Amino acid sequence: MERAMERRRNVYEAALSRIEKIFSDFDNIYVSFSGGKDSGVLLNLCIDYIRRHKLKRRIGVFHMDYEVQYSATLQYVEKVFSENTDILDIYRVCVPFKVSTCTSMHQSYWRPWDEEMKEIWVREMPRSAFRKEDFDFFSDDLWDYDFQMRFAEWLHRYKRAARTCCLVGIRTQESFNRWRAIHSDKNYCCYERFKWTRKIADDVYNAYPIYDWRTTDVWVANGRFGWSYNHLYDLYYQAGVSLEKQRVASPFISAAIPSLQLYRAIDPQMWGRMINRVNGVNFAGIYGNTSAMGWYKVKCPKGMTWEDYMHFLLSTLPDDIRQGYLDKLSVSIAFWRNKGGCLADETIEKLRRMGVEISVGDSTNYKTDKKPVRMEYLDDIDIEEFRELPSFKRMCICILKNDHACKYMGFAPTKDEKERRNQIMEKYKKYYGEDR
Repeated sequence: MERAMERRRNVYEAALSRIEKIFSDFDNIYVSFSGGKDSGVLLNLCIDYIRRHKLKRRIGVFHMDYEVQYSATLQYVEKVFSENTDILDIYRVCVPFKVSTCTSMHQSYWRPWDEEMKEIWVREMPRSAFRKEDFDFFSDDLWDYDFQMRFAEWLHRYKRAARTCCLVGIRTQESFNRWRAIHSDKNYCCYERFKWTRKIADDVYNAYPIYDWRTTDVWVANGRFGWSYNHLYDLYYQAGVSLEKQRVASPFISAAIPSLQLYRAIDPQMWGRMINRVNGVNFAGIYGNTSAMGWYKVKCPKGMTWEDYMHFLLSTLPDDIRQGYLDKLSVSIAFWRNKGGCLADETIEKLRRMGVEISVGDSTNYKTDKKPVRMEYLDDIDIEEFRELPSFKRMCICILKNDHACKYMGFAPTKDEKERRNQIMEKYKKYYGEDR
């Protein structure tokens, strides 16, 4: 009874308890620090913990420097580093890995710190930065998200550690994918069965100590403890950006395009360098929140079907980019024709009433109450569930968004992407289990 009445811990106390466990069990700890509010508050928690307990140890800070970033973020990162040199081992990474971009119809990625583009870098590379030559695993085919995984193993070897933990400031409130990363029943290999940890290699783990924090918790902690933070968020607030949409991320990914224009007002000097650095930035900044790039309602040109318009848009693209879209389309057409997408009964009835030819199955291997529906590609369809159905209009929107991965379409991956994913999964199968 006494235990049942015990006061429930708040998220701050819970985070401290998790950090205490990590510091107790791991000899090599580092924080993945982007300069954003979440990784910032996590780093402050760790710094406070070390200083309050007067620990005789240092922790690492892993910062992927993408070259192009708000000046306020750069200032904040420098401030944190300079004020805590006594306890931080800083790994500021400036390497030309591949980074997705949705600003250009002509390229699906760009490379920060590309030596071939040195004359138009937006700023000088920091002297203390780790370069590609420092990493024996680096290759030109490496994407930024792959680099993070490989870095963890590299640092584990570099430090000759017994056990390594990377602290990551993700919160489940941010997205369903982040919630699933913590709570999914298919999660394997946690550290001592703590659901807020993940094994990524032998004796190497990720940990998410603030996974249950809300955005308001972050700002309450900053205010209550007087922690330093990125003052870009003050500028966001003054610009009318809501708390939930204030994010520090690569400015060229799909989610950032609608707010790309803020660079012009918040950081005009950086904006002037950006438009010369990455293809399509100026156009995306001006039209990224309009129908010109697939946002809001897109109209089909008179005298054309959506399929005609799709082929016209594809004809304007370089061969490799055009083929990438066509490969995605081919996979999707085969999927809807042979296997079928899962739709709700209500959506199926709407399609029948509209006279759309469909074939409805009884069951699917997916864990859902929806039924598999096989059908041919439509030109367009005026229905609330538009994004769930295969149409050439969706493909046009995808092209206009410069969504080279076709995330908006929900396309299945291409053969090359499947092979690449299978290679990664095969490598880590023994850690995540056969069914993952």
